[in-house]
Amino acid sequence: MEKKRIKKSRYITGFDGIRSLAVIGVIFYHLIPTSMQGGYLGVPVFFVISGYLITDLLRQEWQQNGKIQIKDFYIRRIKRLYPAMLVLLILSSAYITLFQRNLLNNLRGIVTSSLLYVNNWWQINHGMSYFDRFGGESPFTHLWSLALEGQHYLIFPVIFVLLVKFVKRKNKIFAILSIGGLLSAILMGILYTPDVDPTRVYYGTDTRIFSVWVGSALAFIWPSMQLKSKIPSQAKRVLNASGILALVLLILSFIYLGAQQPFVYYGGMYLISLVAAVLVAVTAHPGASLNRLLTNRFFTYLGKRSYGIYLYQFPVMIFYEAKVKNIANNSWMHVLIELFLILFMSELSYQLVEKPMRYFNFRKLRIKVKEWLALPLKNSRKITGIVCALVTVTALVGITTAPSNQVDAAQEKFQKDIAKNKEAAEKTKDQQNKVELGENAEEIMATYDLTKAQLEEAYSTEVTAFGDSVMLGATIDLQQVFPQAIVDADVGRQLYQAAELLKSLREQGLLKDKVVLALGTNGTATEAQFDGIMATIGERQVYLVNVHVPTQRWQNEVNDLFNRMAEKYDNITLIDWYGESVNHEEWFREDSVHPDENGLTAYVSLIAKAILN
Repeated sequence: MEKKRIKKSRYITGFDGIRSLAVIGVIFYHLIPTSMQGGYLGVPVFFVISGYLITDLLRQEWQQNGKIQIKDFYIRRIKRLYPAMLVLLILSSAYITLFQRNLLNNLRGIVTSSLLYVNNWWQINHGMSYFDRFGGESPFTHLWSLALEGQHYLIFPVIFVLLVKFVKRKNKIFAILSIGGLLSAILMGILYTPDVDPTRVYYGTDTRIFSVWVGSALAFIWPSMQLKSKIPSQAKRVLNASGILALVLLILSFIYLGAQQPFVYYGGMYLISLVAAVLVAVTAHPGASLNRLLTNRFFTYLGKRSYGIYLYQFPVMIFYEAKVKNIANNSWMHVLIELFLILFMSELSYQLVEKPMRYFNFRKLRIKVKEWLALPLKNSRKITGIVCALVTVTALVGITTAPSNQVDAAQEKFQKDIAKNKEAAEKTKDQQNKVELGENAEEIMATYDLTKAQLEEAYSTEVTAFGDSVMLGATIDLQQVFPQAIVDADVGRQLYQAAELLKSLREQGLLKDKVVLALGTNGTATEAQFDGIMATIGERQVYLVNVHVPTQRWQNEVNDLFNRMAEKYDNITLIDWYGESVNHEEWFREDSVHPDENGLTAYVSLIAKAILN
């Protein structure tokens, strides 16, 4: 039965082209986020293709045999997907155990949830964020999508059998799956909250399954084996035009449709899934020309390895960038190196794991083990097996001994400092009374290198300090110099969130005539988004603090943006924290981004002098 099913199936080469575009989008979204703002949309494209192909194959099997061998379906999926993921988890866990032990925290939970295909819900329950590019990135973040697909593979054969047995008519089944997908997209919109990290709706099976079901619904009205190669010329033109338009729309969305835009969650991602379905439909049709357009050696190569490329992208980026540290300098060189490493690892995965395991006969496993044990010690297969065993043991040691939710001394101190500054920042929003210089004035002047006249002016100056975790950590120091300062800062705050938050401060009367903006630690923004910030601030004097984030590739992009904005707006004074701190590694905590006590003193001193001069 299996041979008959495979023999009668069409291999649509253009799907490798679609997979290539999708994986390029995803990789570049992480490597060059400002140039590929919507590359994350490659994931719903994968989902649509997966939904279509799986459902199309199930329909063929049902038509040929009048039943679905669900056990065989599970075995095929496991042989296709599980070995490569298992090897990734073993290799990455071994590497973490030996070379990057700071990532051991929660490793057991991550690996277990990944193997059980529930990693997306594990990340949600543990407060993980897909969009926090600075705080605690994991080499396994991307496995959420494999979990969602695994859950779908588990339940969909049963759903399929129920539908074809009791609903029967393909148009009605199409309608049911389409309505189910639409309800999932609506739930995404309901659960989404603007200006709040959207990870819950981004990861949730309930809020993301619509992309898979769009592809599944398509398979019922567009079965690949029943499409005719000879069609009227007008129909061919319509198909080709539709396919090209869908392709162009997807490419444009990859470039411009940033994940922070509310439109994405209020139906935008659903529309992208529909566009991807059009592209899949036209590519699958033998009477259209798009399949040939998307078929070439490059796309075939990438498409066949897209699973491995997707698997190894995060481990390569996380491990490599942890060792390089100053990734912001020579950013393009590091991009090329990381691309090479990702492609190299995916090629090894394809040749050594994915291809062999797809046809591996597990019934002969015992025989092969006996043969291996009988080999002489110097045999290359024997040596390879021993090395693999040692790597696996190392990984198991790391996984079994990994702590859960552990915080080391440095992290604990940082968290306590942040909490203390957060409390102080909240108190600044209460009505402030004018204060006079106290007995500690001399100490403050000496600490922050200020004159008495400057400190007196600072005591009478009203200022609003708005920023991310760097500004939050400086709250208490800032209050030493500016007792009437209002501080509104938060961990993980992004530039694109600022306009609405500043508007809220303005409406509460908390946006003073002098505004310190200290953002950009967690990612960059567009010039239009910054214009929105300035429109909210209006004519107030703005003191714009640039960033020192050498471990992240967006550092220079943020600082370049701030330089342009300082030239564009007359009411902006640029404060060059990067230039002040770049040669002072001793001012920073282990992450090379958040200032320690000495760094905070220099940070606040620099801001104070800019405001008081």
